[in-house]
Amino acid sequence: MAGADLKNLKESALFNLMADSEIDVLTEIFQEKKMGAGTTVFIENMPGESLYLVRRGAVQISKMIAEGDEQTLVVLGAEDSFGEMAVLDGAPRSATARVLEEATLLSVKKSDFEDLCDKNPSLALKLMRNIIRIFSQRIRENNEEYREMLIWALDRSSDS
Repeated sequence: MAGADLKNLKESALFNLMADSEIDVLTEIFQEKKMGAGTTVFIENMPGESLYLVRRGAVQISKMIAEGDEQTLVVLGAEDSFGEMAVLDGAPRSATARVLEEATLLSVKKSDFEDLCDKNPSLALKLMRNIIRIFSQRIRENNEEYREMLIWALDRSSDS
């Protein structure tokens, strides 16, 4: 079964430091999905089973903060990935992903990633390192935003 065409996505952080031949191998495990605006990709707390890469369009990642109240965490566009932890741990989703504008998404199932680990461990390790780099960068960015929010809150409380 032929997978998704990964041409024009070589600049994605998911493919950092990969040769064209390695990206060609990954073509076999990525599947393409077209999704309309307003479509839900996955919902917070549902089982994680795939990672996604945005070919085109926009995807909103949000989190429930109260009954029926959702907070947007980030809006992703072309070459951005999301749901990466699903292929590593399969734990429930920590957020909801919803298509904001018609999108073409490329996905990799956890089972296909595990097959890649068995058949081509060096390539799987490169992909895993890139996933971890993406995840680490997000944690650093969130920590900085959290720090700025705390400073703002402390400044406001000292003004009172």
